[in-house]
Amino acid sequence: MRLDQFVSQALTLSRKQAQQFIRAKCITVNGQIVTQASTPVPDQAQVCCEDEIIRLPGALYLMLHKPSGVISATEDPSQRTVLDLIQHPHVQTLHPVGRLDKDTTGLLLLTNEGQWSHRISAPRQQVPKVYLAKLAEPLNRVAAKQLELGVRLHGETQLVAASSIEMLPEHYARLTIHEGKYHQVKRMFAAVGNRVEQLHRERIGGLSLDPTLMAGEWRLLTELETQLVFADPSA
Repeated sequence: MRLDQFVSQALTLSRKQAQQFIRAKCITVNGQIVTQASTPVPDQAQVCCEDEIIRLPGALYLMLHKPSGVISATEDPSQRTVLDLIQHPHVQTLHPVGRLDKDTTGLLLLTNEGQWSHRISAPRQQVPKVYLAKLAEPLNRVAAKQLELGVRLHGETQLVAASSIEMLPEHYARLTIHEGKYHQVKRMFAAVGNRVEQLHRERIGGLSLDPTLMAGEWRLLTELETQLVFADPSA
């Protein structure tokens, strides 16, 4: 981890503020003043600010009911990000686990723990994600079967398939996928001649969006919930 990132997270400062502390010779690493923000901090190093030891916050795990109109990013010069919705002293340490499109709503996880995030996002981990889609046209059985067998997305060489698809009334369908390609659900329905008008993520692994959370609201996960994301919901 870079020194400015470490200081930013430990003192809940912006990255720019952390760099100012470093340039002002307020930060030492193992007793030595360091003035380069990009200096890597070794594991188990003792980092001090004005002779006071500073430490990184513990692991944080959150669920957010993402509303439409915000982007799944940590910062953006012109658009609201999901971090703008979270009031927490260590919000700047968080990053989204995967991403939802700007106009997609529903369950988004955030954390400061990289390994947990990677286990959820990595395609080889096969963590299912469940989406509820409102379509421009009702989904027919032929298209639903095609989605289960696999469709070829524009620019992709391999077929992409839904692990399950449920046809619902009134132009709705529920789709489960394991990958997380760019605009994947929208592109899959486009490949069978349909169009997604609204998209909402309901579940990741065995963890469903808390129904008490309104759009834009968040809460910390319980210890059980941090493992529930890796559970097989069909078991």
